[in-house]
Amino acid sequence: MQLNTVIFDMDGLLIDSEPCWQEAGTETLQQFDVSLSPDQYHLTTGLRTKEWIDYWFGHFSIDKVFAQAAVSALHKNVIVKIKDKAAAMPGIEPIFSFFKARGFRIGLATSSPFSLVEVVVDKLGIGHLLDATTSAEDLPFGKPHPQVYIDCAVALSVSPLQCLCFEDSFNGLIAAKAARMKCVVIPTPPQYELQKWGAADLKLDSLLAFTDLQLSRLA
Repeated sequence: MQLNTVIFDMDGLLIDSEPCWQEAGTETLQQFDVSLSPDQYHLTTGLRTKEWIDYWFGHFSIDKVFAQAAVSALHKNVIVKIKDKAAAMPGIEPIFSFFKARGFRIGLATSSPFSLVEVVVDKLGIGHLLDATTSAEDLPFGKPHPQVYIDCAVALSVSPLQCLCFEDSFNGLIAAKAARMKCVVIPTPPQYELQKWGAADLKLDSLLAFTDLQLSRLA
């Protein structure tokens, strides 16, 4: 099938929010006298907050009676941080213009809650460019499960086989591929050379690097 739809992840791809998430997560875990190494943090990038908390609470044997309160506090904290200081990633305007000019429908599929989606979409000024937005917030499973991407395709009235996704995390990449979609991955510089990105259809160092040549090869 011909590609006619593009679906973007949000955190770390469209907005430089991962440092905010890392700060908020670190501050949450510090309340329980534990901390993560950079490699540990990247292991769970792309998970929903409740899964992130559940994973690390289990890893560090923290009583999960505190989990829901930790999730709520982390969300409130990260929304404030992102609103105050997160910047758009390079290439937002060109990549949206690129796909709009070629008649692509555009979706957003994220693990983040809609309360944060609203903040980011408003901050980036992309609301009028999106044809559908889906969140894994209330789904039975989040990324790397493909449901949030499948739901986005349904909302866009297209087959998953017509969709091209952009991701920055390995969990997101696996979700997109499990949904039977093409996936372009844009890892963070420290993670760029890792072999695991070979699971993607294309790896780039920036949204600015995507051109007609890459699109034609993916198609």
